[in-house]
Amino acid sequence: MEIREAVAGDWAAMWPFMEGIVRAGETFTWPRDISAERARTFWFPAAPGRAVVAVDDSGAVLGTANMVRNHMGGGSHIASASFMVAPEHAGRGVGRALGEHVMAWAHGAGFRAMQFNAVVETNERAVRLWESLGMEIVATLPEGFLHPQRGYVGLHVMYRLL
Repeated sequence: MEIREAVAGDWAAMWPFMEGIVRAGETFTWPRDISAERARTFWFPAAPGRAVVAVDDSGAVLGTANMVRNHMGGGSHIASASFMVAPEHAGRGVGRALGEHVMAWAHGAGFRAMQFNAVVETNERAVRLWESLGMEIVATLPEGFLHPQRGYVGLHVMYRLL
């Protein structure tokens, strides 16, 4: 698996699995009816942010992440990131590889910490992964996310010094 900068030409491979994740409404806080164009503008951030894809030996996109400055001004030393892995590649280390890449990028770019703003508490696989990479839950907004099957569930803020 290789992790490389995402380019405009990757969108055709990224959007189909991203769309499924967003439309399911179980793990992401975007509007479930978001258009492909609006999603693309969310996913490809302005510098110093960046978007990456994890690809296999054939070049197939397995997952993607984007990295951004989480705050401005006095909080501009905090990075954030979002991740989506194609469901057919879940459980194969793609999310971990993307998470490790993002942490290394943020540290190398001079950020002092990483904060994930909205990890749905019922996304237990992601919570365990982020905890294994040193993130900790620093707050949970009770009923901060409306899950389509489970109703209102907590939304974690996770944090780690780099």
